[in-house]
Amino acid sequence: MNEISSIKPRQIIDSRGQPTIEVDVYLADQTMGRASVPSGASTGQHEAIELRDGDLNRFVGKGVQKAIRSIEEVIAPALIGMTADAQTDIDKVMLDLDGSLNKSNLGANAILGVSLAVAKAAAAQKGHPLYRHIGGRDSCVLPVPMMNVINGGAHANNGLDIQEFMIVPLGADSFGEALRMGVEIFHQLKQQLADRGLATSVGDEGGFAPQIQSAHEALQWLERSIEAANYTLGDQVGFALDCASSEYFTDGQYHYSGENISRSVETNIEYLETLVSTFPIISIEDGCAEDDWAGWKSLTERLGDRCQLVGDDLFVTNAERLRRGLSEKCGNSILIKLNQIGTLSETLATMKLARDHHFTTVVSHRSGETEDTTIADLAVATNCGQIKTGSLSRSDRTAKYNQLLRIEEELGNRAIYRGRQTFHFLAR
Repeated sequence: MNEISSIKPRQIIDSRGQPTIEVDVYLADQTMGRASVPSGASTGQHEAIELRDGDLNRFVGKGVQKAIRSIEEVIAPALIGMTADAQTDIDKVMLDLDGSLNKSNLGANAILGVSLAVAKAAAAQKGHPLYRHIGGRDSCVLPVPMMNVINGGAHANNGLDIQEFMIVPLGADSFGEALRMGVEIFHQLKQQLADRGLATSVGDEGGFAPQIQSAHEALQWLERSIEAANYTLGDQVGFALDCASSEYFTDGQYHYSGENISRSVETNIEYLETLVSTFPIISIEDGCAEDDWAGWKSLTERLGDRCQLVGDDLFVTNAERLRRGLSEKCGNSILIKLNQIGTLSETLATMKLARDHHFTTVVSHRSGETEDTTIADLAVATNCGQIKTGSLSRSDRTAKYNQLLRIEEELGNRAIYRGRQTFHFLAR
């Protein structure tokens, strides 16, 4: 009774007010799984391709009717009658139907929406939570959240070139306690910004975007807020950065417009090393640009034993790019975004490859999100131990945190929160 009987796509609106795809998959017994697809603002050029309409008279060209037709006219006829449990086979059929290297024919947004909705339908048909359906009975690790509380780069209109300044609650004993710590620090930061007359409106990912110009200044704001919330910096709370440096790398130079400084590959690495020596930064994402492989290798040699170095634009959740990184010793961690690669099966395969080579994995949202909470279940399913899903405001972000609270409650005394142990270099 778990054969796919129908697939119904629709166009909905994401957290940035842009169209995206939602898909309902129905099984023969009328069990239904529903999934919606996020979209990034700071996107790597090697990501799988979203299919957009390009009609400037509708949704400024961002409509997804072409992708919906991909589902209705190509994908659905091929999948109806297949068993929903056969996730790998279903995903392979869609990949074969698309036939491109980057899913540009049918659209990664169309393929991913169906892939996730199939998984949800199969889980519902069994009466299992999604994390258990994906990961099995051993899925019990709640992720350490990386909370993006100060926004810069493509996520803000201030002078910060580095895109995300995150707090990481290392010292909590549970996910629920970690979330409380983040909320309390977030509100202290809001109060401190307001007291100085700085804006407390929030950006795409729910963090503040005050008019400040440098990473050093942003991290000092976080220091003061952590102290005001009565937590100990470095012991209970660490910092993480997402540089998104591909956004400001041109002609072999890293151009920090907010600081009015251009840095070479080498001086950019020295700059990041200085930040790590000055502040308790435990993770840096995209410290070098997506095709600056030599820079990544040098950065890893300099900081790889002191800091988690996460490849996002570098790896784009793609096993082939990850294999190159492993071969060239670039980074020690990979960011996982479902829509960068386009199917659940490929995502899980990339995560396994990373774990097999002792890379950490960080499940992540996108700047354009929906109420869909799949990434919360994915983080627990894979016991990856880390999640990025934004700040402590906007329901598109807090929906994922709230889902993790439910999972932690459901797991009861089986739930594990590793905190500092997640970051192995901190234990040395």
